[in-house]
Amino acid sequence: MKTVVYLLTSVAMALAAAAVNAQHVKGNEAVTVLPNGSRKVETPPLPSASLAQPCRADVPACAAGGWRMVETDQGLSECTEIYARAGTCRASTYGHEKRPRVWIVKLRGAWMQCPLPEAGSKCVSTKALPTSVIQ
Repeated sequence: MKTVVYLLTSVAMALAAAAVNAQHVKGNEAVTVLPNGSRKVETPPLPSASLAQPCRADVPACAAGGWRMVETDQGLSECTEIYARAGTCRASTYGHEKRPRVWIVKLRGAWMQCPLPEAGSKCVSTKALPTSVIQ
């Protein structure tokens, strides 16, 4: 009986660890962990052309096309756009709520969008049309 309890506990801990690891995309060059343990986070640069008024994250209709999962100084955030401008992001609900999502990451020096939180998941340039996956 102790063996079964130990096995179940081990499996539960492994699943919990996997869920925590899925909160970011391994290999995302936008996130650097410094020697002191702090994180330096880069977000996609704003284009030189002026942008329209940002769609706020607290307005439900603004994320109709899905959420952009972006690493910010506050951690993983759900944003209405890839640039993570003020007011366009909120705390991540990944792992708690199923929503259409696309992951914004920097790979090999280029900003990419990935359908899953995996660098090898058919990532394409952020200039391409987004393809979100409910997750």
